[in-house]
Amino acid sequence: MLEFYQAYSNYYDLMDLTEKMITGVAEKVCGGPVVPFNGDMIDFGKWTRITMAESIVKYSPKPVSVEELKDRVKVEQLLRSLHVEFDSRLPLGNLIGVLFDAVAEKHLIQPTIVYDFPIELSPLAKKKLDDPTIVERFELFIGGMELANAYSELNDPVDQRGRFECQLVARDRGDEEAHQMDEDYIRALSYGMPPTAGEGIGIDRLAMILTDSRSIRDVILFPHMRPE
Repeated sequence: MLEFYQAYSNYYDLMDLTEKMITGVAEKVCGGPVVPFNGDMIDFGKWTRITMAESIVKYSPKPVSVEELKDRVKVEQLLRSLHVEFDSRLPLGNLIGVLFDAVAEKHLIQPTIVYDFPIELSPLAKKKLDDPTIVERFELFIGGMELANAYSELNDPVDQRGRFECQLVARDRGDEEAHQMDEDYIRALSYGMPPTAGEGIGIDRLAMILTDSRSIRDVILFPHMRPE
């Protein structure tokens, strides 16, 4: 895993950096921007950026609009029609995440940045100014799998406490991935943090793609070993 932060930046800055960095690595390692992987030709010279909602609309086998994705009843009906299992106690944003995983992720073969996530999925990311239900977060997908996760860091301690409290409610409703309260983190934010963006990149998965490896075990430097 490669993890880094950049002060006085936002998630758009990291989108640009990610495209430039990974394309440069592919060209350096493989001699050019086009790389074979799992029967496909991955072209690092052609990147796509699409919001999570737009990706669901694009790849859903049943018609749905971005506006309909704001309606919980419509989202639950769509999930049921696609025979996707979900916990009805979860907030709408979590259901959007379930829907994305079910209909869109497997289609993201070429380098694709999926951005603007529901706030429920991103307790540490900054809200968008024009839509408080969405946060400034993106994930990079290549070969139908996630390679990177990044967002504009939330640096408001009051907002952060409120997010953690919502996460505790979500945990009580059955969301096992919901974040726990972190008093140390909130206290650190209260001392002051500049606008910052952070990102984590899965180096093992990137190595899989650049070497056309089918299993991550083929590229992990120190794989887990079964007890003797």
